[in-house]
Amino acid sequence: MEDTLKILVVDDDEVDRMAVRCALTKAGIQMELSEVADGNDALSILSTTAYDCVFLGYRLLDQDGLTLIKQLRSSEIKVPLVILTGQEDKQTAVQLLKTGATDYLSKSRISPENLAQVLRSAIRVYRAEIQVALAKDQLRESHEQLLRKNQELERQQQQLQMQNFKLSEASVLKSHFLATMSHELRTPMNAIIGFSQILLRPKFGQLTHQQADMVERILNNGKHLLMLVNEVLDFSKLEAGRLDLKAEIFDVLKVINLAVGEMRSLADAKNLSLLVRTDLQNSLVFNDPVRVKQILINLLSNAIKFTESGEVCVEVKELPANRVTIIVRDTGIGIAPRDFQRIFEAFRQVDQTLTRKYPGTGLGLAIIDSLVRMMGGKIFLESKLGVGSMFKIELPRQIKLPSVGGDTPPLPIDSNQVFSSAKNPHHSSSQVRQAPIGYPKFKL
Repeated sequence: MEDTLKILVVDDDEVDRMAVRCALTKAGIQMELSEVADGNDALSILSTTAYDCVFLGYRLLDQDGLTLIKQLRSSEIKVPLVILTGQEDKQTAVQLLKTGATDYLSKSRISPENLAQVLRSAIRVYRAEIQVALAKDQLRESHEQLLRKNQELERQQQQLQMQNFKLSEASVLKSHFLATMSHELRTPMNAIIGFSQILLRPKFGQLTHQQADMVERILNNGKHLLMLVNEVLDFSKLEAGRLDLKAEIFDVLKVINLAVGEMRSLADAKNLSLLVRTDLQNSLVFNDPVRVKQILINLLSNAIKFTESGEVCVEVKELPANRVTIIVRDTGIGIAPRDFQRIFEAFRQVDQTLTRKYPGTGLGLAIIDSLVRMMGGKIFLESKLGVGSMFKIELPRQIKLPSVGGDTPPLPIDSNQVFSSAKNPHHSSSQVRQAPIGYPKFKL
């Protein structure tokens, strides 16, 4: 040991104290040695001075070693304690160690070698105990910090649960409000449309050209407003899981021609070609004809709205695995890749400003997405800015009725059901196109 050690010898026998001093000196221990004869003096000096080790005689005049050890430990005086016993009593030694002694040595075995060995061992054990105590303190502190963090996390989790509950409650209230308001608005709108149609009939009186033009504007705006109201109503039903498909066998080509016929006047007003191409060997399908027509109307309406010149084309084709595909192409403004998924979100439009050029509720594509998923189908999207867009709907020829109804998930988009590409939608190819990351590949 190169460091100078501060050592205290506590014994009421001067000869025993001298024996310890001589043994430590012969062992070459560099030390500052202090000696006291009784326990009270030892307790007093140890309370004010730090020592590296204490050699304590077991039998003292004023008290025994056990009592002094207890007093030292109760006073939180931490120092290596080596008890010098006058007899070979293992039971006493075990009791001393349990009480707080670091080691013990019989006075009859005091020698430079034994005393130096016991001293080194006691200091080493004491330092190890200190390190263990520090580690325990650190672990206890870390544990307390973790407990505090867990409590904070639990508190935050409770707040989040409360916020989620409030948001869920608000969403339910919103859906009920939308459904109620949409229902209430449809009644007067149907009356406005009905009376406008009556006024335009010749048997109810001939209108002037100016009057007929005004009534037609009332009729057209009423129909447009009713369409918006119906979109909101359908959305609220889909969001609440209360929209069911009413499947039947029907001719899909007839439904497509009906939808195209209703949209033709809008296309003619913009001098757009509205084409239909079919390649079906069997045009009968088992699905909800009203909802299939609604999907087509929404797709055609969007295509005509965002196309200033050129054409809008509807294609119907056979697919393997008893499926059919309906494709709506246009030569319109196109969609940027960053907006592919956003446009399928409810109330989301590429242009969200109040002065936007193209009006609408932003519910059309969200409703299409939900309906297609209810039918067990998929949506494919290809678009290029300035070139045009293509929406392709793949549907099973026969939908499964047990999978539809109230258990259908609400509107939030499922990325596995929407397949997007930034390719030119008007370029036909049999090669597999590479879709953006996160979307499966598909063939046109």
